[in-house]
Amino acid sequence: MRSLTQEEAAERSALLAVDRYDVAVDLTELLTGTSVRTESTVTFTCRQPGAVSFVDCLATVESAVLNGVPLPAAVDGRIELADLQTHNVLTVVALASTDAQGICRAVDAADGSVYAYTDFTPDAARTVWACFDQPDLKAPWVFTVTAPAGWMVLSNSKSEYDGQRWTFPATPPLSTYNTVINAGPYYEIRREGAGHDLGLFARPSLKDVLERDADELFTLTTQGLEFFEAKFGMPFPQHKYDQVFTPEFPGAMENYGCVTWMDWFLRRSTPTRAEWDLFSRYLLHELAHMWFGDIVTMRWWDDLWLNEAFAEFASNWAAVRATSYTEAWAAHLAGEKLKAYFVDQGPTTHPIRQLVPDVAAAEATFDAITYPKGASVLQQLMTYVGETAFSAGLTSYFAKHAWGNTTLQDLIDAVAEASGRDLDRWRDGWLETAGTDRITLDDGELLAHGPNGPARPHVLGVGAYRRQGETLERIQLLEVEIDGERTKLDLPAADFYLVNDEDLTFASTRPERTARTALFEDAARLPTTIARGVAVTTAWDMLINGEASATEAVNCLTGVLAVETSASVVEPYINLAVEAASLWSAPAEQTALLRQVAATCRDLGPEYRKPALRGFARTALDLDQVEWLQTEAGDDTDLQWRALVRKAQLGAPTRAEADALLAKDPDPEAWVSRLQVRAATPDAAEKAAAWQKLVTERAVALSTVHQVAVPFWSPGQEELLAPYAEVYLELVPSFYDGGSMPATVYTRWLFPLYGVDRAYADRADALAARSVPVIRTNLLDRSDRLRRMLRSRGVS
Repeated sequence: MRSLTQEEAAERSALLAVDRYDVAVDLTELLTGTSVRTESTVTFTCRQPGAVSFVDCLATVESAVLNGVPLPAAVDGRIELADLQTHNVLTVVALASTDAQGICRAVDAADGSVYAYTDFTPDAARTVWACFDQPDLKAPWVFTVTAPAGWMVLSNSKSEYDGQRWTFPATPPLSTYNTVINAGPYYEIRREGAGHDLGLFARPSLKDVLERDADELFTLTTQGLEFFEAKFGMPFPQHKYDQVFTPEFPGAMENYGCVTWMDWFLRRSTPTRAEWDLFSRYLLHELAHMWFGDIVTMRWWDDLWLNEAFAEFASNWAAVRATSYTEAWAAHLAGEKLKAYFVDQGPTTHPIRQLVPDVAAAEATFDAITYPKGASVLQQLMTYVGETAFSAGLTSYFAKHAWGNTTLQDLIDAVAEASGRDLDRWRDGWLETAGTDRITLDDGELLAHGPNGPARPHVLGVGAYRRQGETLERIQLLEVEIDGERTKLDLPAADFYLVNDEDLTFASTRPERTARTALFEDAARLPTTIARGVAVTTAWDMLINGEASATEAVNCLTGVLAVETSASVVEPYINLAVEAASLWSAPAEQTALLRQVAATCRDLGPEYRKPALRGFARTALDLDQVEWLQTEAGDDTDLQWRALVRKAQLGAPTRAEADALLAKDPDPEAWVSRLQVRAATPDAAEKAAAWQKLVTERAVALSTVHQVAVPFWSPGQEELLAPYAEVYLELVPSFYDGGSMPATVYTRWLFPLYGVDRAYADRADALAARSVPVIRTNLLDRSDRLRRMLRSRGVS
């Protein structure tokens, strides 16, 4: 597919302005087929009458008429528009398919019901109907949808149904990718919240799960609306706000007034605190997009961070200030921010704001740098200018640019004016420079270096701690502004100093050389969740950079887990400890480290029982331990599946138990859990069957591919898995079939991290060099991860 370039987009937006879209969609064939008929009528103006432009359409065009004149066939997904008038009307009738991108069809295994959804990021609207598919040609949209009897149709605005067709009144001006159609026999719950009409939707087979979670979802949505409306100085301008949990959707999408979720978020087992913490931030992230992304949209994809980094930042901000999830920044540090540190110190690092020559390049920018690093940098900006000035700048920004498009400079100008600070150097260092700064405490000074030159400006904390029995007590927090290579500190005498205490900045930090051992041993003695989190982050950063062993990392993590009081970070820390023990450790150390993590999980208190048993399920070393786990799991079906996966990895028979569990599991996706057990089994036939379903047939929803891929690549099964490592490289070019989401998921999760060597990583890099950007980025990231793990394992 031809990819729109930034230059082409700028030329087209300078020439055209879209008055409105009227789109008719016929979904009736989707009950048994894959075809969707659309008729798109575009009313637009041209600033240079007589000029030539084009409209995008990758669907099969049946007819195209401009101002009453039939048009020639589309070429490379573009229909030429010649002899444009000042005022123009274009009508294109097209046939789209759910076998391509843009619109998808899913079948509920529980009852055979069919569902359809659109997903247009970044430029897939053109695969369904004709449009000017770029973010800065915003316009109102009017939809008319014909659907099978018994279906409910949802879109951006409130629906009206006459018994035959669903009609939706004009939206405010929206970018093409912010529009949506969700359809199917949904179950609905509605409530009022924050002065808005709030809706939740799920398939009937998940009715009980939706009802279980509805109170919390409505509460979070209400709290988020109230917080953002106050902080952004602008109420959400539509009464209706829907959230639709859709089968097989690959993530979450901030469609204006109608957010689409993968229904994986409706946990079949009662969610843990960490799962709710994560979900709360995702929910607030998508809600923040109503302002950052929908009401105000970036002009081009080089400013994607204006959407994503701000939504990510705002979700943590709102969670801490307006909800019960007050440890959101600590959870962010324990999860997403660690991923950002890894990527930002690897071969795929890039500035938060980067050159994006075309949309194909934009697909590779939805990553840990744009999202969690961007969020952390915005937290640094709020610290730098103060929350009051920051909020005032946002209010001014939305008042000035509502329903329009912006660039980086528009936001910087708004915050600079509100704060009275010159932010040009901050902007250049933080948004337009790649890589992670290193800040080290050395003999009473902070030494700061950038990855390729001077460090950025930072505001950070240095905590001074004194021993009080078995704990450390903070006696002083110094807030320091770094603006050079060396910053002298007036530190009190103390037993331990924590660099970046309170986690105010984004930097790779190191303690004094003499305090290296104390970092690993004393992390558990620090008095707060965020302080312990900063210490864990430093230890993990040392592990991935070859400055610490897996044993040191596991010791640090298990020590912290033994005292941690925040359920929001306990589960992420268990996951890190398991990863360090199983993937980063030398072969001679692995069994002992797994035993250590398993013992820590077993000893955790009852309030952390479920995440602890999940961790134990990944580290049990013999069948006696698995039997103990099965007893402890009781009627928790999720834990019973996890126990069977571990039992299979250990080589024990599981077929009868797994089939029996499948028969009584009410989850419509229970077959995926059964497939996990097959994938974990060290048997050639079972591996082949799992690969067939997972890769060849692509039968597993993208949201759960990782759940099957991880046990498939089980450590200790290298000889059995060797052929699949070769097949992976052969299949990489095909991963883009279906677009950027399959490309991301399959490239990332099917990459082997065991049983391969540095030469394999080199071959992956060579393949990445000739791949599309989204595959190239993910492949380079995985090969970098492999090399770092091999170094940590002591493998040459």
